[in-house]
Amino acid sequence: MMLKAPIDKRELGMTLLPEGGARFLFWSPQTARAGIEVENKGFFPLEKKEYGYHEGLLAGIEAGDRYMVVLDGKTKIPDPASLYQSPNVHSPSEVIDLDKITTGVSGGPGRESGELIIYELHTGTFTPEGTFEGVINKLDYLSALGINAIELMPVAQFPGTRNWGYDGVYPFAVQNSYGGPEKFARLVDECHKKGIAVILDVVYNHLGPEGNYLYTAGPYFTDKYKTPWGSAVNFDDKWCDGVRRYFTENALMWLRDYGVDGLRLDAVHAIWDFGARHFIEELSGYVSTLNSRTGNRHFLIGECDLNDVRYITPLKEGGLGLDCQWCDEFHHALHARLTGERMGYYSDFGATSHLANAYNNAYVYNGRYSEYRKRVFGSSAKGIPGNMFVVFTQNHDQAGNRMLGERLSRLTCFESLKLAAGAMFVSPYIPMLFMGEEYGEDAPFLYFTSHSDKDLVEAVRKGRKEEFADFISKGEPADPQSPETFKNSMLSWNFESDARKDKLLSYYKKLIELKKTHPALKPGNRDYIKAVEAADGDMLIMSMAAKEGVHTGMEAHGKTGAHGLRSAADAGPVIAGKGLPETDNPDDSGRIECRELTVLMNFSEKAASLSVAEGPSGSCHVLLYSAHTRWGGPVSEFASLLDESGSLIMEPRSIIILSD
Repeated sequence: MMLKAPIDKRELGMTLLPEGGARFLFWSPQTARAGIEVENKGFFPLEKKEYGYHEGLLAGIEAGDRYMVVLDGKTKIPDPASLYQSPNVHSPSEVIDLDKITTGVSGGPGRESGELIIYELHTGTFTPEGTFEGVINKLDYLSALGINAIELMPVAQFPGTRNWGYDGVYPFAVQNSYGGPEKFARLVDECHKKGIAVILDVVYNHLGPEGNYLYTAGPYFTDKYKTPWGSAVNFDDKWCDGVRRYFTENALMWLRDYGVDGLRLDAVHAIWDFGARHFIEELSGYVSTLNSRTGNRHFLIGECDLNDVRYITPLKEGGLGLDCQWCDEFHHALHARLTGERMGYYSDFGATSHLANAYNNAYVYNGRYSEYRKRVFGSSAKGIPGNMFVVFTQNHDQAGNRMLGERLSRLTCFESLKLAAGAMFVSPYIPMLFMGEEYGEDAPFLYFTSHSDKDLVEAVRKGRKEEFADFISKGEPADPQSPETFKNSMLSWNFESDARKDKLLSYYKKLIELKKTHPALKPGNRDYIKAVEAADGDMLIMSMAAKEGVHTGMEAHGKTGAHGLRSAADAGPVIAGKGLPETDNPDDSGRIECRELTVLMNFSEKAASLSVAEGPSGSCHVLLYSAHTRWGGPVSEFASLLDESGSLIMEPRSIIILSD
């Protein structure tokens, strides 16, 4: 019996054998005798092996059989490594033929993580169907938008039919109400056929409370550490090897068997492990080995609240080896600047300089004192490529952890939505959209559950109020247990009947096209980008180049950018060139040859006037201006950007992308 997870196959739980019957492997070191009780087929004893495992060959077992694990002849629980739970988390586990279900799933597009345009979605609220089939029906829409990767919120089996997925209690089982294992495999296959990668959100830092039989099965948890969810998952205490193998086999199953391209690891900072080799480091090593053996490009994205570059430092350099991480502080800096909110952790943000720091340094707090935390926080990300950070203007957490679940479309104006989107796409990082933001969805994204335990329901209601107490201003939060809360969180898909939403959708398509095609906008080396605050904090000026040897101009000319922009305190910004073309399109072939860009962002509620000076090129091209009528703004002719004195007039809450 191995302590380590095998790379080439899943062993935990029930595995149907080609010759008939099944092999069952169960980990429960404190159980003296274990067996399997199969409906209509009787009891099958297991043999206790070393390291706490129980194993047996079960004759006559077939797909569709239902079974329970029996501990010491009396306690019955579902299989902790169950592949399917129907109708609920308390019912017997169901045998499925995973090899048959996943055979024929087409290979992924093989993209590097830095090439991705990610779209985060919740299966239950993304479409009226609330299923994997519903997602499949929207793949053509996502392809037309320019999306090449979807990130699914967790699909591991949770209680009931309404949940974000972070209350999952069977990490190996695909949610029955979404369509189960077979439909999930079909979704992955259909995505791959359309060149769309699949990223799956997995939760290894905690499990949900209802239906969590891991406490009964064995020492999956430890009281060594305190977490928001109770006892911590046991990654470094007694018997932790079985727990580490359990979650490693789970990760490998999604990647190897279902063909998922990447995993987004929830809150890796809450995976407590002070062993000699951190679980994340070990998991990264497994994925690297899997890729070497299969030739695939599976990747790991971590959600981390520590601003600690160790998580994304390669294994060979002594890091934990994640391919990239969510960069929450980009969101915080942008959100606070646009909305003016200063509650909770937003109190550390709000100035344009914070956003400039996010562009220049990735982490805003990179060894600086945080007033909110009352301590020096973060490490330097110098030298870490931009394609190792995922940024966003909103996500499930940032909307759902608000009292009213408001999206950015409810918190700011239409022009600010375009400014926010532009700010994300011109960053040197991987962009991620949250479902519906591309057309300004105004339905909230609320927290919802469908627990069956009345005491738990009340505890969740109370806990939600306490969790975001810093954000409560007035009113009452929606009842998580109410079906109406879930229904109200579903996308409306109403952009076809709303001219502004339709223009915003077109605007997103244009930004995605530029992100994919312009050399200077592709995520990567951050050495050729420089952002500075200007005009007393109302403006942000950013200059970027596509490759070494094409400087941004910031270093050579003080605060001067690629097109002669300056932000002298007494003179204001300056842009070189006498005139601007009346088109924001690339050349007729659709190619973009220019390699250097300057981006202007006006965060003020008032128009900005930028002086124009003589420049060597005489003019520059407007690749995109968010205030143009094409995108629902007030400016119809680019020539009108220049006033009689030759100054550039920039509309309130707008962004201009200029090329050389």
